[in-house]
Amino acid sequence: MKTRLNIDNFSIGQLKNIGNTSLVDLSSLSQNSTVRIYAKLEGENPTGSIKDRVAKCLIFDAEKEGKITPGQTIIEPTSGNTGIGLAMISKIKGYKMIAVMPDSVSQERVSLLKSFGAEIIFSDGKEGTNGSIKLAQKISSENPEYFMPFQYGNQASIKAHYYTTGLEIAKQMPDITHFVAGLGTGGTLMGVGKRLKEINDSIKIIATAPHPDDVVQGLRSIEHGYIPPILDLDKLDGRIMVEAEESFFWTKKVMETHGLFVGVSSGATLATCVKMSKRLDNANIVTIFADGGWKYLSSGIYEKDFSEIANDIDGKVWW
Repeated sequence: MKTRLNIDNFSIGQLKNIGNTSLVDLSSLSQNSTVRIYAKLEGENPTGSIKDRVAKCLIFDAEKEGKITPGQTIIEPTSGNTGIGLAMISKIKGYKMIAVMPDSVSQERVSLLKSFGAEIIFSDGKEGTNGSIKLAQKISSENPEYFMPFQYGNQASIKAHYYTTGLEIAKQMPDITHFVAGLGTGGTLMGVGKRLKEINDSIKIIATAPHPDDVVQGLRSIEHGYIPPILDLDKLDGRIMVEAEESFFWTKKVMETHGLFVGVSSGATLATCVKMSKRLDNANIVTIFADGGWKYLSSGIYEKDFSEIANDIDGKVWW
């Protein structure tokens, strides 16, 4: 069985630096001395997020299958990170890129997309990423010459993590007992989960999700009615809800205790790990810190108390 993708033709520029991210020990934040917590720092990827892995695999598969050729236009619905990864790779490999995203994303994401030469089409922020999906599908149907990878329904989103992230975690933490990731497209949970379950079926795969009425946007609440086609809920061992306030708290806490500048979805997954540590014994929990915090600086979340920004975060995209 193959253990990695044959992506040698993706070794130019920053593409060779995608993946192989660090795993750090955060066990001092555990509520039980027999439960250890580790986080994989995906902000180390070239554009600062785990979605570089997905973008690389989406384009690699499309090229391999003859679905795109240099000069062609790629269009993709995104909350920002996948779009940025696609834009970076498109710039290097000679594709045009259109990102369809909510108008509630941070200014840093918009600026970075434009820096990589991407065109941006905004959807209604009140509709979240679901609105971006609908709009991108409409535009794509009206422009059949465009190619839409569609991360939410593309098996490449799973393969990226099965062949890279999952293997890396297995090597870095052979004694892992629980894996925690945010519930977004489902690619990370499905891909890493598949790899880890093949190694040891007793490893538990846990999703972090926002409360249905809360605002950790980017983390997907399935109660909102859209389940990505690649997400198989039966393959999850659990789903733990987090509130926005605790997500912000742990985002700032890990910066204070460990000097890690991460995005809010990382605070959400860390909150999940801390909750789990209270009811587990003799466990090794590995979670994903999906991106760095620098794309969210304009939000003020790192300098203000939650009470000061609570009214400003509704509808914002944090992943």
